[in-house]
Amino acid sequence: MKVYQTKDIRNIALVGGAKSGKTTLAEAMLFEGGRINRRGTIDDKNTVSDYRPIELERENSVLSTVVYAEFNGKKINIIDTPGFDDFVGEVIAALKVADTAVVVINAQNGVEVGTEIAWRNTSLSNTPVIFAMNHLEHENSNFDETVRQMKTQFGAGLTVFQYPVNAGVGFNSVIDLLKMKMYKFPENGGAAEITDIPDGEKGNAEEMQAALIEDLASTDESLMEKFFDAGTLTEDEMREALKVGLRNRTLFPILCIGSKHNMGVKRLMEFIFNNAPAPDEMPPVLTVKGKELKCDPSQPIAAFVFKTSIEPHFGEVSFFKLYNGEITEGTDLINSKTGAKERLGQLFAVYGKNREKLEKVVAGDIAASVKLKETPTNSTLHTPKNSDDVVAPIEFPEPKFRMAVKVQNQGDDEKLGTILSAMHKVDQTLMVEYSKELKQVILGGQGELHLNITKWQIENIEKVPIEFVPPKIPYRETITKSAKATYRHKKQSGGAGQFGEVHMMIEPYKEGMSWTTEFPVRGSEEHPLSWGGKLVMNNCIVGGAIDARFMPAILKGVMEKMEEGPLTGSYARDIVVYIYDGKMHPVDSNEISFKLAGRNAFREAFKNAGPQILEPIYDVEVLVPEDRMGDVMTDLQGRRAIIMGMGREGNYQKITAKAPLAEMNKYATALSSLTSGRAMYSMKFAEYSNVPADVQMQLLKTYEESQQEEE
Repeated sequence: MKVYQTKDIRNIALVGGAKSGKTTLAEAMLFEGGRINRRGTIDDKNTVSDYRPIELERENSVLSTVVYAEFNGKKINIIDTPGFDDFVGEVIAALKVADTAVVVINAQNGVEVGTEIAWRNTSLSNTPVIFAMNHLEHENSNFDETVRQMKTQFGAGLTVFQYPVNAGVGFNSVIDLLKMKMYKFPENGGAAEITDIPDGEKGNAEEMQAALIEDLASTDESLMEKFFDAGTLTEDEMREALKVGLRNRTLFPILCIGSKHNMGVKRLMEFIFNNAPAPDEMPPVLTVKGKELKCDPSQPIAAFVFKTSIEPHFGEVSFFKLYNGEITEGTDLINSKTGAKERLGQLFAVYGKNREKLEKVVAGDIAASVKLKETPTNSTLHTPKNSDDVVAPIEFPEPKFRMAVKVQNQGDDEKLGTILSAMHKVDQTLMVEYSKELKQVILGGQGELHLNITKWQIENIEKVPIEFVPPKIPYRETITKSAKATYRHKKQSGGAGQFGEVHMMIEPYKEGMSWTTEFPVRGSEEHPLSWGGKLVMNNCIVGGAIDARFMPAILKGVMEKMEEGPLTGSYARDIVVYIYDGKMHPVDSNEISFKLAGRNAFREAFKNAGPQILEPIYDVEVLVPEDRMGDVMTDLQGRRAIIMGMGREGNYQKITAKAPLAEMNKYATALSSLTSGRAMYSMKFAEYSNVPADVQMQLLKTYEESQQEEE
């Protein structure tokens, strides 16, 4: 395959709502670029992008697909992304390496939830945007109304570069305001007949072009002066203004397509090559140390892995964007995550499940390699002399929806672990955690749909039956006052017996506190706990009542009960223990005796020390349309959330709150239902806080019942 230079490469991501036509557009672009001889369709389940079993089953994209096309001697890398917000990680990763986003809009439905989400993600990544108005051949399409909605939602920078002559059934013509020509397409799409604008459209076209030129002039002060002086701009000035406006995100062109019949797709590709920025025209990317990497083939190699895929016939495929340098087959590089050497034995240009061998990759291009040993997504591959050129990682969102997963056949436990590990490699927003505390495998994702599709793949592709159950809540237990307890462990069973007696006092731990003066502290050990908080063990024994060699055994007994708290079996924290007296037997005392005595003394003291259950509290941020704000706030307050503040972010109202994790189960589904899918939210752990008294009583009752059932 031909080696493409940086200036001849364009990297785009197709983003937008589900059913907007992104995959069909990718198919038409592949056809126009000569990758395929026949366009597949979603209905026929034969598109290049949607080839995975789950995508064929659902008839929409679940993972992003990297494809490429060659056009007029140049190369366009295309990343077709899913439209549902549950798979937003795929969109975020694509926008990390794309130099332009093509936001595809369904002209029948106008600005949808998926459109708003796509726009927000391009804003966060600061990616230039071209809007492609699709489905203009449908009877319900409304170009003017959709443009009005877009400008209302996304601002005045949106500028019409093409408009349809006859939107609706029979659509086949658009007016191109940059070229001031009419493009008329054959019935089945393809190459357009380019003609002069009909007399009946000239007035409208001239009026719209004047508005376009004014928008272009506003991108640069010198151009604005020329515009005021001459009343117009030359074609060269218009193109330069367009490039600047796109790159700076001050101008967002709107073009017209009918991807199903391949109408306007060739002109869209031409527009992208003529006006969208090449990789070396984009702002530099930042490294983890804040250094700027400007795309440059002459610099030492820096390749960033933005996507991992596991293919039936390829194995593990690593997709990377080369930011600097040139790579050939057999190049040895250093993995930024492990420091290990990684050899890129084979290089490929990939389109769907197909691949074409590459001899060389030049800075700015997107390519793939296989059988890399330990180079996951977010790795940078570099040479030994540019170890600081590590590209800042993709920031994937935290899980919003969690379920515990159980295999139906116990023998499948190990197999499930292997499957989930492989799925996380492919989908970085799918989080897998075995919680020793909760004794559950917790699966976290971006929504109920996300996890349901994961379940489908495990059961239908991997043939492992599983079930989802609500995840337990990682409560904590502590105390609010001091209490004493004495416990004697005595056991006689013939021969050597067991004997150990421990007198103990406990009190709440607070940072910087002083120990009680009731007992002289002869030795103090502070133990930070892996689950948060501390245990302080104070030895107050005088007169040798308990031999020092038994103190570690008492500590072990206390720690065992800390790991399985007396109230609900949750971890206990922030407790000071005083061992102030006890008894030994010259023959029967041993470590096990004092471990059990310490454990039981701690349990008894804990129950009399004003025990308190703590629950995890999360910071919640919700972006919601103004007209749904009241419903969302009411729902949050019904979940025991405390509203911390309100403000505005773009076109959304932003609500910040603190909410207990126990009340946020399936919140993603509830929020979507309340707002018709228009709201977005994020959660981040904040702190542990006391549960209300009524909640504590219910938790104690539930735990007691579960213990009785086990007995």
